[in-house]
Amino acid sequence: QVQLVESGGGLAQAGGSLRLSCAASGRTFSRYAMGWFRQAPGKEREFVASVAWIGGTTYYEDSVKGRFTISRDNAKNTLYLQMNSLKPEDTAVYYCAAKIPNGGSYYRTDEYDYWGQGTQVTVSS
Repeated sequence: QVQLVESGGGLAQAGGSLRLSCAASGRTFSRYAMGWFRQAPGKEREFVASVAWIGGTTYYEDSVKGRFTISRDNAKNTLYLQMNSLKPEDTAVYYCAAKIPNGGSYYRTDEYDYWGQGTQVTVSS
């Protein structure tokens, strides 16, 4: 019942910035925890960042702390990921995901219920 569409991916130089957006529809956006995950070629999908549905508590994977910022605009039903100081290791398809507020983990892939189709981020050296 939740549809997610990512946008904002592209090519950036190392040290540059990109902002990803995720437009959500179909359910009350503010009641879902939202997260960003990424998957590089040949690797498992991994957690990047998430924001709780209440209180705005955020969580980050260690390698992106201080560089990436997750935020949500409930009035616009939109999730964002501001990515600064990009590194080639950040190259991946980035996915937006929504989690039913059931008290589960905010960082486990299999805890999320709805997924977008992904947007490619490529960072060159």
